[in-house]
Amino acid sequence: MAERSGRFRVYRVVESVPHYNLQSVDAPTLYTVYQSGYGELQPSVDGLRTGDRIEATLEGDPEAESDPWRLTALEQLDRVEMGFAVGVAPPDVAREAWVSGATDPIYATMTADDEPVGVCCLQPRDPLPEGAFVPNVLAGLVPLEDHFESIPGVGDPAAEALFFDPDEPDASTHTEPYGVLLLFSAAGRELADRFRERYDCPRGTDTRPAFDPYGI
Repeated sequence: MAERSGRFRVYRVVESVPHYNLQSVDAPTLYTVYQSGYGELQPSVDGLRTGDRIEATLEGDPEAESDPWRLTALEQLDRVEMGFAVGVAPPDVAREAWVSGATDPIYATMTADDEPVGVCCLQPRDPLPEGAFVPNVLAGLVPLEDHFESIPGVGDPAAEALFFDPDEPDASTHTEPYGVLLLFSAAGRELADRFRERYDCPRGTDTRPAFDPYGI
């Protein structure tokens, strides 16, 4: 058995999979860990949510790629408050920013009182497995940590992240060739509220879509 200690971002995948995915903050490494069986540590594990940044120690076998690791120590550091909506029309800022045929992410700064407080990021589907946006975000497969640390075009750390997919997780064809990520700094809370209301993503509510990632 081996140990890995460091900082990780929590991605809770879905209820149909009884594991957490932990994306290392300091290296492009993804770990799957058990959600249960932790004794005194269990209450802390149960309190984890998608978007949490934690300090943790994991124990597992690097050679057994299909076997989850186990948490042996856990401390929550902070959280990016996340919201999800699928099968929705992209916001106007996304439609206006998209460039047909783009293969790299596109960024459009959002302002409040003429100050940059957020960004609309458009992620082309082409590089994503099966072209799915939200399912790959929930699995921790879309690299986001640099964007959380410093919002592109804003420079402040992200306080909130909203993910919009124009199609459902199990869609075989896509109505738009991109997924949408909105990032907001702490100063962008009021602007974030407007998007949360429009897309029914109230703060503090788990709005992850229900789907079986093995069935997609």
